[in-house]
Amino acid sequence: MAKKIEYSVEEKLRAMYDLQLIDSRIDKIRSVRGELPLEVEDLEDEVEGLDFRMNKINEEINEIENAIKEKQNKIEESKVMINKYNDQQKNVRNNRAFESLRKEIEFQELEIEYSEKQINELKVQIEEKKGKLDETASEKEERQTHLDHKKEELNNIMKETEKEETALVKKSEEFEKKIDESLLISYKKIRSSVKNGLAIVPVERGASAGSFFIIPPQVQLDIASRKKFITDEYSGRILVDKDLAEDEEKKMEKIFSSI
Repeated sequence: MAKKIEYSVEEKLRAMYDLQLIDSRIDKIRSVRGELPLEVEDLEDEVEGLDFRMNKINEEINEIENAIKEKQNKIEESKVMINKYNDQQKNVRNNRAFESLRKEIEFQELEIEYSEKQINELKVQIEEKKGKLDETASEKEERQTHLDHKKEELNNIMKETEKEETALVKKSEEFEKKIDESLLISYKKIRSSVKNGLAIVPVERGASAGSFFIIPPQVQLDIASRKKFITDEYSGRILVDKDLAEDEEKKMEKIFSSI
């Protein structure tokens, strides 16, 4: 059975700082994209919603047009009935039958008049729907143009950074394996709780990077000794001395330049 390699505190600090440098570089690449992926997603949803609205309006127009055809068919049926009753009137032999047919004709004429009124109202509805359809189509065209522009912008950024990001993510996974699981969990927990994702930072001018709180001289000496893990009592970040940070930054810069 292979003997497990034991790393010193300093080696662990270096490995963690290296991982931080890799992850910070990934963060920087992703920040260049910023809100673009979300903007593209929102615009896609918007265009899809407008498409749905246009389909719905077209369905409503089709329904109204079918209703108009039904009314037109009804008018034709009434005309046929009127012609039939007119022919029957010519052959009736008493006033009562004639009067009955006359009422039937009047009823069919009223039916035609009412159907024509309904047709005119339905045609007005169609014009209103077509107006809404034109407005929606215009809005969709505008949003689609904006979406195409944002997609192109995102694709250009992706082309420029995708290769480097993929290589860095792989490198991050590789460096994670060099760190104890408990330390890695702590690192990720701190990273997720701080705004800039910096879980391990160097001491600069007597304070942890990005902080204005001075670290006591004895604690600074303990950090420089690299014999134990020390965290900033204000931010919770793990601290390393400036010399160690500069060594690792130079080393990692060579790795980054080869990607």
